[in-house]
Amino acid sequence: MGEKTNRHKMSFWNAKVTSTISISLVLFLLGIVVSLSIIGTQLTKHIKENMGFTIVIKDSASKRGIEDVKRELDKAPYVKAVQFISKDDALKELELELGENPEDLLGFNPLQSSIEVKLSAEYASTDSLAWIEADIKQFSNIVSEVICQKDVIQVINDNLRKAEIILLSISALLMVISFALISNTIRLMIYSKRFLIRTMKLVGATPSFIRRPFIIKNIIEGVIAAVIATILLSGCAYYIVSEFENLAVLINFFTLIQVFGVVLLLGIVLSSISAFFAVNRYISMDEDELHAS
Repeated sequence: MGEKTNRHKMSFWNAKVTSTISISLVLFLLGIVVSLSIIGTQLTKHIKENMGFTIVIKDSASKRGIEDVKRELDKAPYVKAVQFISKDDALKELELELGENPEDLLGFNPLQSSIEVKLSAEYASTDSLAWIEADIKQFSNIVSEVICQKDVIQVINDNLRKAEIILLSISALLMVISFALISNTIRLMIYSKRFLIRTMKLVGATPSFIRRPFIIKNIIEGVIAAVIATILLSGCAYYIVSEFENLAVLINFFTLIQVFGVVLLLGIVLSSISAFFAVNRYISMDEDELHAS
């Protein structure tokens, strides 16, 4: 009798460990998708904030006039960063690129002073650039022209939008698959308790009373599975950052905290919902259906 009990306990714990590991792997997969979504959002913002345009300054512009334009740009909501490049600085940069000084050949500095403007991410679009350009050109006594590559910005935005749609579609598909996998895993665990559920129902227990212990138990298992999944994700993040140091800007502590929070929430929500429906299934069955299942 004792040996049979031990075998039963061993079988129960094996099933419990298998269930937890299965849910952990599903949450790990979801964690990767969540990580890609967060990193993709940050990367999109980073790319957009590196978009911008150049304001070419007239040679006749006064220093005070240039300062006024810079001050207005600093206050503008569409500006992320502003950098003034004088004629001399522009000449030095060109000399480094060409390997020789154009001024020695031409006898004068052919370049003009300019202001490099980096846009805020939400304004990095061709529609915004149209009115921004018009707004800047009101400084006609200072600004010679505004140079912005609208076609390039449009192409970049189109590609980023396509990438977001693809990632969102993959995320939605994996979410549905993950819910199905977790539901099947939990349903198999509750299957062994179907006669206990029937007995509780016969003695007058309400459906909410029957569901409560199963839901609480599966929430705890979901939390444990989420912790295991976050450990695996941490290991992957550490390996990626150690191999590709440039990604440390995107895969940082704040990003990991966001991912861990979402994985924990998914572990709790998916486990509790799956347990709710699985228990309801057996509560609604009559005795013949329970034996047949």
